[in-house]
Amino acid sequence: MPDWSIKLHDGMQSFTPTEWDTCAGADNPFVSHAFLSALEESQSVSARTGWLAQHVSLHAPDGTLAAVCPTYLKGHSWGEYVFDQGWARALEAAGGSYYPKLQIAVPFTPAPGPRLLVHPNAPPETATVLADALRQICGQLQLSSAHVTFCTTQNSTTLSQRGWLPRLGMQYHWHNNGYQTFDDFLAALSSRKRKVLKRERRDANAAGLTFETLRGADITPADWDAFYQFYQNTIDRKWGSAYLTRSFFSLLSEKLGERVVLMVARHGHQPVAAALNLVGTDTLYGRNWGCVGTWPFLHFELCYYRAIEFAIANGLKRVEAGAQGEHKIQRGYTPSLTHSAHWIENPSFRASVAAFLEQERNAIQQEAQALTALSPYKQEVE
Repeated sequence: MPDWSIKLHDGMQSFTPTEWDTCAGADNPFVSHAFLSALEESQSVSARTGWLAQHVSLHAPDGTLAAVCPTYLKGHSWGEYVFDQGWARALEAAGGSYYPKLQIAVPFTPAPGPRLLVHPNAPPETATVLADALRQICGQLQLSSAHVTFCTTQNSTTLSQRGWLPRLGMQYHWHNNGYQTFDDFLAALSSRKRKVLKRERRDANAAGLTFETLRGADITPADWDAFYQFYQNTIDRKWGSAYLTRSFFSLLSEKLGERVVLMVARHGHQPVAAALNLVGTDTLYGRNWGCVGTWPFLHFELCYYRAIEFAIANGLKRVEAGAQGEHKIQRGYTPSLTHSAHWIENPSFRASVAAFLEQERNAIQQEAQALTALSPYKQEVE
């Protein structure tokens, strides 16, 4: 990399919002300066939680900022949603050390988006130089590996061409095929599936609940207090860790404004459930949800159906409702492949991981094809 320079930064405070966001673009809220800095300022991301910020900036030969990456040193694999714990055990069983590793990602966020954030006026070779720079950092810091997770197809292609190992995953996304109303969407489903959705919505709305969609400044501290309780309840039921602090949600609201959407269910005046979403240029991203009590089909209503209604009303192309969940297929969310890319320093270990990933890739492609056949849409629409 003659004449190019790389710098590591210990937090988003090293960048102005304009510097970072010019590289990140406006499409995906998760790679924005606002979102990433909210994670750090709230101490959701910190050395204490095992996410040590080491954000990368790449400067072109003329000294201008050419690209940035949200980058972290990790001593564990929690909060990533692309699982590599098996790799860690294998390397450590062979006498190596897997941690620390370099993670190029948005913490706690399995939402696909760009990770190699290139300035629009940067030289055309910038993404390739950045891919090599990340490998160089991995070697210089004597790390076992570097991982770019939930990246775009374009990012994955660039990295693969520079020797990184591509990995596929699968999520379920809803696509707006020009629907003007929720009934238009229902009309695209087979008769049997349409009846199921109508029954679920009817039962959810007959349970004595009222629903409200709050956006931006309409979300009050009391709403966030209630939501944080729901978030913690969900984490407790799943035996997980509450990665996000209460202050994160207030900072998110403050920094991202109208891009934050909270869908709330109330019983009387008491909130009993809520779902947090972020709005991109053409996509609604479902993030966290939680509830107290037991209500029929409330999760489907609040997280899936009302998300679809919001997307249609606001002319959005997609709803991405997070990781996992084959049950989403029957509710109009179809299989979509996700991409990651991995650099493994040790050549023999890299060969073993490459063999595993090839088998995994074939299995995921076959699974996606099989699941697509379960689509609830009418045959002519498919």
